[in-house]
Amino acid sequence: MNQNTPEYSQLGKPSAYVDQYDASLLYPLPREPKRREIGITGSVPFLGADLWTAFELSWLNPKGKPQVALAHITVPCESTHIVESKSFKLYLNSFNNTAFASADAVRDRIRADVSAAIWHGGPVQASAGVRVLLPELFDCEPVHELDGLCIDRLDVECTRYQPAPELLTAVFDEKPVEETLVSDLLKSNCLVTGQPDWGSVQIRYSGPQIDQAGLLQYIVSFRNHNEFHEQCVERIYMDIMARCKPAKLLVYARYTRRGGLDINPWRASHPQLPPANVRTARQ
Repeated sequence: MNQNTPEYSQLGKPSAYVDQYDASLLYPLPREPKRREIGITGSVPFLGADLWTAFELSWLNPKGKPQVALAHITVPCESTHIVESKSFKLYLNSFNNTAFASADAVRDRIRADVSAAIWHGGPVQASAGVRVLLPELFDCEPVHELDGLCIDRLDVECTRYQPAPELLTAVFDEKPVEETLVSDLLKSNCLVTGQPDWGSVQIRYSGPQIDQAGLLQYIVSFRNHNEFHEQCVERIYMDIMARCKPAKLLVYARYTRRGGLDINPWRASHPQLPPANVRTARQ
């Protein structure tokens, strides 16, 4: 029996905090079951990545002096697995009383371990990206809200709190448009614990104009939905593609941190530069 499922993870369970390096703490979860739910089989029909920020990273230098840093981790969406977030936190805590020769050594260790986890026993086809930022660079980390037209201004009635793709409509008999829409009203819940996950979402597209009121109601409809961040973004992407048929589409969500980690997935229909990994005020 495959026990790499959410119910076998550390989510919602008491956990011993190990402070000596232990890569086995990383708990991979396969992407395939949730992708199958939204009609994805075989290769994925999008590009993208999951952008993680670790705000609680510390280790010892060779003299035993604690070091602190931030880390940006990029997990390619093509990987067969994600890493369950609590296990990632426990893994990073295992660095706390472990000596490393340098920040570069820490970076290389995280990259190797996460890359192995997200392919879970298979060949590593695309490594995780890791940047470790030392305190002298902290002041260069900006705070900026997602660019675009905020649809939260709309005075809409919201009655659906489970994903309702039928709320999505577009105008197919008029000239196509190109626009970027944002909302801060994205909320879903942890698949296992039911704890709230708060987020902001940016939708950049070209094609038939999407009805903004319906889009906002659709985003709100995730409010009582239990699913991991990465899965919610892929569901939004697939629903918009199916219902609104844009020529090009990018969906990018930034979720507030929990346990010193935030997860910010993006999915796009066409090759492009990744969106800026810049935290919002709520993160």
